[in-house]
Amino acid sequence: QVQLVESGGGLVQAGGSLRLSCAASGSIASINVMGWYYQIPGKQRELVARTTSGGSTNYADSVKGRFTIFRENAKNTVYLQMNSLKPEDTAVYYCYANIKTSYTGNYWGQGTQVTVSS
Repeated sequence: QVQLVESGGGLVQAGGSLRLSCAASGSIASINVMGWYYQIPGKQRELVARTTSGGSTNYADSVKGRFTIFRENAKNTVYLQMNSLKPEDTAVYYCYANIKTSYTGNYWGQGTQVTVSS
């Protein structure tokens, strides 16, 4: 069974920084895409950033230049470095991974709250 465990959320003032981390564990053969989504109450979950096993990355326009996604493949861990945070970044952030075990499936973390005060 695969688990994604997130950490690093919290409360920060506008202009501050946070780093989220997400570690995958279990009977993992390989991990394809890893990424982060955010969700505001009453709205759909939206992509923040994603990275492939080959190292390519994609970002939401709203975070380009402020957030950086990177991963440590040896640790099955993905990070999201969030700088110059804005109040509108406030949301629950979910880690996502496309993982191959005996089959390939999509997995989600439990979510971590990020709150940016003005």
